[in-house]
Amino acid sequence: QVQLVESGGGSVQAGGSLTLSCVFSKYTYCFAWFRQTPGEEREGVASFCNYDGPSYAEITKGRFTISKDNAKKTLYLQMNSLEPEDSAVYYCAAVPSPCRSVGWSYTAYSWWGQGTQVTVSS
Repeated sequence: QVQLVESGGGSVQAGGSLTLSCVFSKYTYCFAWFRQTPGEEREGVASFCNYDGPSYAEITKGRFTISKDNAKKTLYLQMNSLEPEDSAVYYCAAVPSPCRSVGWSYTAYSWWGQGTQVTVSS
């Protein structure tokens, strides 16, 4: 069992930046960020694998950076050049498998945080 606690969400104007944090209780193979808007399925944003390092979904358009500090047991998502379309609840997730084996399938992830709201105004 891996517990995940996100923080860092908030409101920002378009073009601004936010950094999300996710404190995890145990190490595992793959950590990821997903996001979800009302009525939509949860979509992958970025993942960090112990074997392969970071991977990004196309929706990030090179604006987001995922990183992990093992000493602090914290996963980060630095988001720059935010757009109103980035508004969503952002979730931290983890799975005891290599990231490449699960891809962006949210149903494959074993553990989830409670989510943190990001709102980008135009």
